[in-house]
Amino acid sequence: MTAMGQTAGRRDAVVERQTNETAIRVRVDLDGSGRSTIDTGVGFFDHMLEQLSRHSLIDMDISAKGDHHIDDHHTVEDTGIALGQAIRQALGERRGIRRYASLDLAMDECLTRAAIDVSGRPFLVFNAEFSRHKIGSFDTELVQEFFQALAQNAGVTLHLTNLYGSNAHHVAETCFKAVARVLGDAVAIDPRQADLVPSTKGTLA
Repeated sequence: MTAMGQTAGRRDAVVERQTNETAIRVRVDLDGSGRSTIDTGVGFFDHMLEQLSRHSLIDMDISAKGDHHIDDHHTVEDTGIALGQAIRQALGERRGIRRYASLDLAMDECLTRAAIDVSGRPFLVFNAEFSRHKIGSFDTELVQEFFQALAQNAGVTLHLTNLYGSNAHHVAETCFKAVARVLGDAVAIDPRQADLVPSTKGTLA
């Protein structure tokens, strides 16, 4: 894994990760407008990552090559790892961020709740069930695998619960959109504390 780090004065980062299973490059800009270029070789996953970028207003360029002849697990998980690492690096000392956010997000018959603490302490609580095992060729169990890798490597506490919904596509999409919204809100700069770390400890490292 190669970490390019931040550009001076900006909240962006580039991470390159290469293993025997995948080769991934991720660039993020936390102060973007939700623009993305996504190519993982997994169509539904690309669509979900586009939603994650668009609704968080975090610019993301993600390219991944993986061992799809086995399945998509390694590609999805390793993309979550690299994206989490890039977000963590772009946050730096986490000065001025709002840190906390929560949201109930509706899509047709489906309602999903997300809450986040950009705390430096990685933890995932995931409560969502899918009515089928695949959406197209995408294994629905990989939704949890992605968010586990993202939370662990970004250093965030993330609670994600689908309250109800029958359509598997909608359940997955509301998970990504809800996380996008809370992530974007939590990493946004609060001008009232722009130079402060939002913790009584004085650090979120």
